[in-house]
Amino acid sequence: MASAPSVVPVAYQGSPNSTNVPDWLNKGDNAWQMVSAAFVGMQAMPGLVVLYAGLVKRKWALNSAFMALYGFAAVMPCWILWAYKMSFGERLLPLWGKAGLAASQDFLTTETLLSATAHYKKNGELETGAAQPYYPMASMVFFQFVFAGVTVVLLAGALLGRMSVRAWMVFVPLWVTFCYSVVAFSIWGGGFLFHWGIMDYSGGYVVHVASGAAGFTAAYWVGPRLKKDRDDFPPNNIVVALVGAGILWMGWTGFNGGDPFAANVDSSIAVLNTHICASTSLLVWTCWDIIAFGKPSLIGSIQGMITGLVCITPAAGLVQGWAALIMGMASGSIPWYTMMSLQKKSRLLQKVDDTLGILHTHAVAGTLGGALTGLFAHPTLCSMFLPVTNSKGAFYGKSGGVQFLKQLAGAAFVIGWNMVVTSIILLVIRLFIPLRMSDEELAIGDEAAHGEEAYAPTLQGEKYNYTPQTTTPNYNEGLTPQRLIP
Repeated sequence: MASAPSVVPVAYQGSPNSTNVPDWLNKGDNAWQMVSAAFVGMQAMPGLVVLYAGLVKRKWALNSAFMALYGFAAVMPCWILWAYKMSFGERLLPLWGKAGLAASQDFLTTETLLSATAHYKKNGELETGAAQPYYPMASMVFFQFVFAGVTVVLLAGALLGRMSVRAWMVFVPLWVTFCYSVVAFSIWGGGFLFHWGIMDYSGGYVVHVASGAAGFTAAYWVGPRLKKDRDDFPPNNIVVALVGAGILWMGWTGFNGGDPFAANVDSSIAVLNTHICASTSLLVWTCWDIIAFGKPSLIGSIQGMITGLVCITPAAGLVQGWAALIMGMASGSIPWYTMMSLQKKSRLLQKVDDTLGILHTHAVAGTLGGALTGLFAHPTLCSMFLPVTNSKGAFYGKSGGVQFLKQLAGAAFVIGWNMVVTSIILLVIRLFIPLRMSDEELAIGDEAAHGEEAYAPTLQGEKYNYTPQTTTPNYNEGLTPQRLIP
């Protein structure tokens, strides 16, 4: 009896007529990109959601989790309707792409192309072609969405424990449109900083410096928590916070490992350097806690982990392992000093109620990482990733010193843009919606904001009664130094 002819499943057919598996598709790269995106998405949901819920005072657990959850979700419709192409589409301005829909079949099934990233020499000759990974636009749109979503959630960490829910709901789409998209296009999408040669491997500037600067600025305009909360804001569940921190740490494998847009050698270097720096930073931060306070702090260890992850992000695939070790030492020391010492001495830092210290863990650590990238970036590793040929850090030649200055200038642009535009957005929102909850709502917490509580009260079913406040909140209340690391 003759055997039946074998039939190749459609998923494995590679004929030019196959729209499901076109010739340009590299299944390994596509799989890694989607897995990396899933890792990054899990950093926010559930990672940062449960981290925030555990780090804040008991009465703010639900509200903090909600701000993170809403912020991540609210980015998606903005992203596919206009913000993706503003960040990675065709050039409109040196710092902004053309808005457009990124949700149609005709767009999402084509091979990924970041057209504005084609880099030309001064004489007009093409130096490096536009980025064109071997997978569909759908993978790229999703991958870049999770970065935007995580950035918003990080920003929220500076505003926990008092921002109006309605104001936050309006703020997120405006900030993604006028802040995130500008910085993302300028540095990643083919804008002026991209072509100038700024090194930001995976978001040290686009994600961390931006969220830290915007979060600190927003904290100023929203106003502080109640004085009672600033003076006494103990974490309600450190073990839950540790679970969130663990998801955040392991998720960084995709955060940095996915940015070469391929499962290649540079991706492996980036992943290894990520964990070298994070581990070293955690250990160094813990040592400083022991020296200063006589005992290690679990919350301090989490902060050291985060600063290490943030610091290596702009350099992950551009530096050698020994440089990642040095960066970990720096990220476990300098942000520790600004948070635990400088914070207490600076009137400005005491006045602005940055709930989780996002300025220190993200803006300071991200700027530090960008500057150190300008010193340690290795020429060979740069050639694997960067569009500008002969890029290198200051330690590898005289021309590398210029790169260090470029890195500082790039950080200054990101900080300046986010401070100014975030201020404008909040001042406009304030005309229609109070930015801060009323003092009466702040005294109650989750029950007032959501009608729910994270933990069942002693008397099951008992509800708080309160009358909404009609007077103007006193924004001068509670300007005493906050308790660091909530």
